[in-house]
Amino acid sequence: MLLHPAYSLLILLLGAPVSAIVYVVLQYRKFKYGYKLIAEETRNKLLATGYRDKLLLEAKDQLIRKHRFFGQTVSTGQTELEANRMAEIKFKETFNHELEKRLAGENGLKFSFGDTYHRLALNPAFFTLSVIIGFPMYLLLAIYSMPYLKYVAERMVMSIFVILGVAFLVFTILYISPMNPAANLLGETATAEQIAAFNHLYGLDQPYFVQLWDTIRGIFTFDLGKSFAGNENVTAAIANKFPVTLTLTAISTLIAVLIALPIGIISATRPNSFFDYTFMFIALLGLSIPNFWQALIFILNFSIKLPWLPATYNPENWLSAIMPIVVLGTGLTAAVARMTRSSTLEVIHEDYITTARAKGLARKTVIWKHAVGNALIPIITVIGLQFGGMLGGAAVTEKVFNISGIGSYIVDKQFIPDIPSVMGGVVYTAITISIVNVIVDLMYAFFDPRIRSKMKQY
Repeated sequence: MLLHPAYSLLILLLGAPVSAIVYVVLQYRKFKYGYKLIAEETRNKLLATGYRDKLLLEAKDQLIRKHRFFGQTVSTGQTELEANRMAEIKFKETFNHELEKRLAGENGLKFSFGDTYHRLALNPAFFTLSVIIGFPMYLLLAIYSMPYLKYVAERMVMSIFVILGVAFLVFTILYISPMNPAANLLGETATAEQIAAFNHLYGLDQPYFVQLWDTIRGIFTFDLGKSFAGNENVTAAIANKFPVTLTLTAISTLIAVLIALPIGIISATRPNSFFDYTFMFIALLGLSIPNFWQALIFILNFSIKLPWLPATYNPENWLSAIMPIVVLGTGLTAAVARMTRSSTLEVIHEDYITTARAKGLARKTVIWKHAVGNALIPIITVIGLQFGGMLGGAAVTEKVFNISGIGSYIVDKQFIPDIPSVMGGVVYTAITISIVNVIVDLMYAFFDPRIRSKMKQY
């Protein structure tokens, strides 16, 4: 772990109490065994042999020859400084080596931080104490020792940085927006005193960094305060609206994948056939049709001309969810089908597929066991990206079908701009997408043994 700068820093921070005890014990051992005196004697002995002067001359000669070779003109003073630095580095390396040899010869002890910690850890009392006061450090060590858990933890940490970046960017854009929430809500007749009172009530008169800190703190504590419009609790409003969008998106994704995977595989196993051309033509249409236009056509045909389905969404009527799900899933179905076809086509021409067929394996076994498994990596990537796009871009579909979801909620609030509401909607959507990306990364490791082996190595 100490070879990785980030982990070494975490170890030092999380294990600061334990490190402080080890450091004190190390200094006591050095004092007890006369470490400073032995080190001084070793250094003086090396200096008396003229070893450092020899290193200095060699460094000067090396620098002069290098400058001459490259045709560089360097002042004598600069050459002296560089030569002293090079000589000091080599001298310290030799000094440390000689000191370790002398200490090992006299008392067999090593005066290093790691050796001191190792000796103390053999003491049950110290080990118990270190576990109590340094539990975060031992937890980090345990996570690092398990490749899969480390893999998940690293991606969760990266997701936190992504969420912080999204929060910073969205808040900054809203902060510098020329729109004035107080003037938009109070109207043109509002006096300067009323606008000032509104800004003071919601903290809009505070400095930028104060508002940013309050917003980020509210995101992680699930307390974003009250919205500017309606004075409703933002966290409660998002908790009511977000599940609607998430449910519709998840169902759309599931149905799209169940339809697109078989279509893509059939098209790949029968290239340039009637089925292939038909399926890919339909997929191209699905990618080309705008969501809002498709939604309007559905309402016109299946709600007005043929009163089969409700035109607007009603949580208590499952029939009202059919058209929104189909509209949301059309683009994903088309994208996954085309990616499945191209990825499977690429895999089935590999040498190991030819070898599997030559061994006499059934065509179905070769396709499902060897080809599809290896073709799933780019497909999973597309599904993860499209899910995030569907979740973040569901506002248009929600507006058309009058769905009270997170997308339409953000759109309604952003023109004020209602900063707490917009921040909550965007950031919690980003959190969900980050979690989905972590799941996608885990699925990579599940389907690809090469990724699993790399996880264990790094």
